Amino acid sequence: MGTTTESFREKLENEYDWPALYTFKFIVPEQKLDELKVIFEGHEITEKASSKGKYISLTSRVMAQSSDFIINTYIRASKIDGIISL
Repeated sequence: MGTTTESFREKLENEYDWPALYTFKFIVPEQKLDELKVIFEGHEITEKASSKGKYISLTSRVMAQSSDFIINTYIRASKIDGIISL
C-alpha cells in the first residue's frame, strides 16, 4: 500500500478505539447512486440531492471493526466513476 494509505491508517488507529462508529461522506453523480448504496447496504444512509439534482451527497454511519475496514470501503467506493470522498 502507498504512503498515503499508511498515513491514513495511522491517523485512524490514533483517533479510534475499534470497534468504532465511523461516518463516511461522498458526493456521487445521481446515476451512480445505486452503486454506492450497495457498499453501505444494511447501514444507516442519509441522502441529499444537489440543487439541480445531478449529484447526490450520501452519508453513512457504520460500526467499523478496524481501520482496514474503513480503508477497504474507501477503495471500493473509489472505483465508482465521478465519486468524490469527503
